[in-house]
Amino acid sequence: MYATQALTHLVPLAADELDKNKVTPGVLGFLVFAALAVGVWFLMKSMNRHMGKVDFEEAPDPAAADEKAPEETGARGK
Repeated sequence: MYATQALTHLVPLAADELDKNKVTPGVLGFLVFAALAVGVWFLMKSMNRHMGKVDFEEAPDPAAADEKAPEETGARGK
């Protein structure tokens, strides 16, 4: 609440300096963008660390097992 009150007192002072034909994100826009970039960097680093811990063994392909099954049973039956 105090920050908003301080800003409302500063807005009339800055009105003389503002160019209404020029719109820029300013320092606040840069800080927000930088914070988002740092957050994404930490999330990617964490994701890479977690993906490195994954131990995954692929199950055999059922279609390949069905193709081999008749050959094996035929050879055993003879």
